[in-house]
Amino acid sequence: MQFLFNFKYFLSRENLLMKTTVIFVILLLFLGCGKKIPTQVQRLHVVQNIAMKNSLRQETFKTSTFDIFTYKNFSTCKDVMSIYIEGDGLAWITSSRISSDPTPLNPISLKLMVKDDSTCKIYLARPCQYTNNSTCKEKYWTSHRFSKEVLQSYIEVLNKLKKEYKIDGFKLYGYSGGGAIATLLSAHRNDVKKLVTIAGNLDIAYWAKKHYITPLKGSLNPADFTEELTKVKQLHLIGKNDKIVDKSIYASYVRDFKDTSNIEHKLYKNFTHSCCWAKEWTNILKEIN
Repeated sequence: MQFLFNFKYFLSRENLLMKTTVIFVILLLFLGCGKKIPTQVQRLHVVQNIAMKNSLRQETFKTSTFDIFTYKNFSTCKDVMSIYIEGDGLAWITSSRISSDPTPLNPISLKLMVKDDSTCKIYLARPCQYTNNSTCKEKYWTSHRFSKEVLQSYIEVLNKLKKEYKIDGFKLYGYSGGGAIATLLSAHRNDVKKLVTIAGNLDIAYWAKKHYITPLKGSLNPADFTEELTKVKQLHLIGKNDKIVDKSIYASYVRDFKDTSNIEHKLYKNFTHSCCWAKEWTNILKEIN
């Protein structure tokens, strides 16, 4: 029986590995062609090219814990600011090898942000993406990626933005793990006008259990804040073919809400975890707005 259990566990993990992110496929292509994973500088060039094409200005916010890398394209704002929060990036090289740099190979949230025609919008990377400082320990893109200190850094950034631009509040858009950050922010603030997650990891405990991976013990779980989130207007976008954050993650998140009147979700046929959010974002925004 023990052998059968372990074998089933092994198959489950192997199945997960075969279905992981497009980033892993990209890594295989790089390695298969004898190429190294792009350096942080090379990954920075990717976002710089996007920024140049869209007249974005880079700024790094220094918080009490982390430096948060950002892009924006405005000098003044009215009423509400749209915030786009990046996903987990290159957190792992393989299923057992942690990346030394979580800077994303494919900055999906930035690609979403540039397709938003809002006149007041900003892209926020995750801690240690595109930056280096003494607080950048591996735990902050693995077990502690949604920790209290990570959340606090975003709270400080939003406080600075609100004070500087004298705005009333925020629309939060979070991709993948950025969806968890956006949801946690919504639970800890009273100025979030709307929360939108894209392939968002909304219940990290269930997600870890579902995929047979080590629980993120140093992180806060969005699903634990149902009471604080009940009055927040929420829309959760899910890829029907997403094998990483599928509809069951959303179902687990919403299960304990006593009142779901402010919560909606939409399933997108043929979408996976990474495809085809950036390609279709202009149309999606028209639909959801």
